[in-house]
Amino acid sequence: MPPANSIPSIQIRQPSGMPAFLTVWSGQLVSLVGSAMANFALAIYIWQLTGQATSFALLGFFGALPNILFAPFAGALVDRWNRKLTMMISDIAGLVVNSAMLALLVWGHLEMWHLYALAVFNGIFMAFQWPAYSAAISTMLEKRHFARASALLSVADSASGILAPMIAAILVVTIGIPGIILLDAVSFVLAIITLLAVKIPQPPKTELTKEASGNLLKEALFGFRYIFRSPSLLGLQLTFFFGNLLATFGFIVSTPMILARTANNATILGLVQSVGGIGGVLGGLLISIWGGPKRRIRGVIGGWFLTFAGMALLGFSQGVVLWAAAMFCIGFFLPLVNSSNQAIWQSKIPPEIQGKVFSVRRLIAQLSSPLSMLLAGPLADYFFEPGMLPGGVLAVIAGPFLGTGAGAGMSLMIFLMGILGTLVAFITYSIPSIRNVETIVPDFVLPLSDEPDLSPFTGAGPPEKRTSLSQESLPFLIPPPLTPGIEVSPLRSSKQLLSEAATLAGRGQTKAAISLLRQCIASRETDQATRQVASWKLASLLYLIGKDRLADQILLHYREEGSNHGPR
Repeated sequence: MPPANSIPSIQIRQPSGMPAFLTVWSGQLVSLVGSAMANFALAIYIWQLTGQATSFALLGFFGALPNILFAPFAGALVDRWNRKLTMMISDIAGLVVNSAMLALLVWGHLEMWHLYALAVFNGIFMAFQWPAYSAAISTMLEKRHFARASALLSVADSASGILAPMIAAILVVTIGIPGIILLDAVSFVLAIITLLAVKIPQPPKTELTKEASGNLLKEALFGFRYIFRSPSLLGLQLTFFFGNLLATFGFIVSTPMILARTANNATILGLVQSVGGIGGVLGGLLISIWGGPKRRIRGVIGGWFLTFAGMALLGFSQGVVLWAAAMFCIGFFLPLVNSSNQAIWQSKIPPEIQGKVFSVRRLIAQLSSPLSMLLAGPLADYFFEPGMLPGGVLAVIAGPFLGTGAGAGMSLMIFLMGILGTLVAFITYSIPSIRNVETIVPDFVLPLSDEPDLSPFTGAGPPEKRTSLSQESLPFLIPPPLTPGIEVSPLRSSKQLLSEAATLAGRGQTKAAISLLRQCIASRETDQATRQVASWKLASLLYLIGKDRLADQILLHYREEGSNHGPR
């Protein structure tokens, strides 16, 4: 037998980067399908048990309220904790909820108050899931993959919308609701296994990390301070605040509307929801291949408009064909909205504080949803539905267009919310601080190393094959050799300027870092090698904030002037 020290150790290499993301994504896809099947089965159970839209709305309310209330504290803890472990704990909580629900169903004691209590418990842990997942993506992938990753998440969500209703409609008859919930529990286990299999890096600690640190309350409030000091980011989230207010009003009654207008036909409900899922998959695949619009804000606002147009069509329709067409439209354009918005935030917010900022961002966007859920059910049951019965006060006006009878009042609600939502999109585009958010708010910059970061340059192709370059604006950025330079205080050498620029860039203060690099490049005291390194770092920052033409000019100028002193 060979000695122990001669036996080679076996090391299992965990995937990282895009392979790791795709591994986690596949586990989430399975989990989403399982959860969507369980939700479909529970929707039928609740409608048969109560026959009221209020029950759906209250269930959504009890799930959303703790998610929102705990969001700032969850975000602060996400930035403190291991993000991979945090995601696993959230999945374990979902498994516990499913087990409790399954036990109550098998014993024949599952009532609405049980579902409300379980929704509260699950909502608390879901407050951790989303910021941890979003922040993890920022450390797993390069910026250029952010929109594609978000689109793939939409594909997973929409794919579950295709598969789950069709499968659940069959399984409700064959294995019953308890069997479907058991399958959902198994899907949570698979999601946990995929998380165990991959490597998810933690973000680096920077000066901004220290600024955001403190007791839990201070860290929870940091996200508010960060967003509120940027009118553009705040305005962007207020767009989602009002959009979600209207969307929740409409979507929360869409399932009971279809059931009411089809005499509880689960097959039609499953068909319509599956077509919506197909639209979501196709829309998400398109974004993952295309990458989304160059100006992400156009994807956000344009996507909102088209999504709400689909909602208006859903409310206006009275048959399965137009319902399916409307749900396809909604599903197709939602990935454009979410992937564009996610890409904006992931590129603007430094990874080390994304947990805090993203949780507050989610709170602002979804704060209106519980209010909608509380009001939508009673409004549907006690105002819109009675008003759209034959001879009702609303039926006189809207009846000729939307029909009357069971479900017509909810159709009117959905139609009105869709029209108001398109107006929100128009108003948002008319506000310059929101429309120009991508140019007003700079991208975050990872701490600069001592070596020049060549990735923006090498990834864009050689300069001689790119846009034609004008030397007219070069003196503004880099004085030619014979142009008098900017005198730098003897207290700050060129090396110190480079170091301070790296620190500022690490804090996300891109403009200040650019200013110091310009001083370093323009100073008479800067030697050629240092000037060359500073110019490449300056070009990297300019690429990150979208100033490609100026970055091209810098690179070409120093390629020609100092080819013998290139970065090493």
